[in-house]
Amino acid sequence: MPEVLYHNRRAVQIENDLVRVTMLVEGGHIAEILHKPSGVNPLWTPPWPSIEHSSYQRTLHPEYGDDAESKLLAGIMGHNLCLDLFGPPSPEEAAAGMTTHGEASTAFYSITSEKHQLLAKAELPTAQLAFQRQLRLTPGSPVVRFRETVENLSSLDRPSSWTQHVTLGPPFLEPGATQFRAPATLSSTRNGIQFNWPQLPQEDGSTEDLSIYPRDTVSNRVTTHVMDSRIENAFFLAFSPRMKVLFGYTWKQRDFPWLCIWDENCGREAIPWSSRTITRGLEFGVSPFPESRRNMIERNSVFDIPCYRWFPAKTRTSIEYSAFVDRSEGIQDAV
Repeated sequence: MPEVLYHNRRAVQIENDLVRVTMLVEGGHIAEILHKPSGVNPLWTPPWPSIEHSSYQRTLHPEYGDDAESKLLAGIMGHNLCLDLFGPPSPEEAAAGMTTHGEASTAFYSITSEKHQLLAKAELPTAQLAFQRQLRLTPGSPVVRFRETVENLSSLDRPSSWTQHVTLGPPFLEPGATQFRAPATLSSTRNGIQFNWPQLPQEDGSTEDLSIYPRDTVSNRVTTHVMDSRIENAFFLAFSPRMKVLFGYTWKQRDFPWLCIWDENCGREAIPWSSRTITRGLEFGVSPFPESRRNMIERNSVFDIPCYRWFPAKTRTSIEYSAFVDRSEGIQDAV
């Protein structure tokens, strides 16, 4: 199918009678999983203008900040892939030109498509990885099926992160209203405070319920959650009571044991954030926290679960997962 423009970005779309999926050519971000009957796209569209990653230059685009995240923020949208970093580069990597979350989030994707399916490919020259993503819709179904393959082109085994950085935004995301469910068994803050999902301990001894998006301002808050290994399929669900729309992803727990939750509720003052957007990142993958590769490897494990995945030399690794969006009268019926 021909390319389209989506928020000023080159994109490819596939659709059926219930769902339209939009994938950006640069960065490969899933910018839209639109529920056509309601007109709701639960994924985050930033409030600042979006540009192609290849056109970003730090000296010409100060409105996106001045650090290793700026190139990504200039074109971020919806669900982006973190490969083979999940988090910032080290200072030395940043000085060498590496961006936050790695090459995959800013790479050029070659995309071929038909009405109900597409195939996207990208090369990551610094990581020496090749990536491929297949998307498929079935007529009459609200489910989007993903199949991803990572090929290690190097003659060396590689310790890597592989995280699906799914970010929700308004109007689907509403403070004090949007509800969440996930089969978490162990949870921790970034600084090592352990707790039982969804009750996050507070400094005053109270708890905050993470299953409801917070009313109060928060900035860059990160928690991580182990998906229940007793069930084959892990998941997260997000429900808008006002819109009566249910959204979620499901994946194999053995592929992605971690769900990292990141909240931003008008708390970041730095540009381009400027205290003007709300998001919740539901980031499922092989790593518990966004951090540099050095820190990821030195951390090694949390709750005795590894913080990264090995890609053996000259091999391919494939996984499958799904997303869906549909009408619902409540979140309990879907659990």
